[in-house]
Amino acid sequence: MTDSDERERLKALETRISQVRAKHDPKPAAQDHHSMAQVGWRMVIELVSGLLVGAGIGYGLDWVFNTMPLFLVVFTLLGFAAGVQTMIRSARELAVTTDQSTPPGAGDQKKD
Repeated sequence: MTDSDERERLKALETRISQVRAKHDPKPAAQDHHSMAQVGWRMVIELVSGLLVGAGIGYGLDWVFNTMPLFLVVFTLLGFAAGVQTMIRSARELAVTTDQSTPPGAGDQKKD
């Protein structure tokens, strides 16, 4: 074999490797600079909506049964718990999508 044959084979191999890598590598996540702010606002809205729904149900039950602060307090606390649970679920979804978009070993550091 001559050097030119080896060079051609190496170029062909490099081309095939780059094609396979391009096919199998994950696409980079297209995030704009507002994406983290949007996630934060989503979590705040989930918490506040849980509080408001709980307070509304509690106030309605207090109005029906004429026990003014009892159900309002109980259902406001339940609404808060539901809002926090929804926020945690959203954070887990974000963590899963973030983990999938980063290449494996990107955060690893060599320890000596």
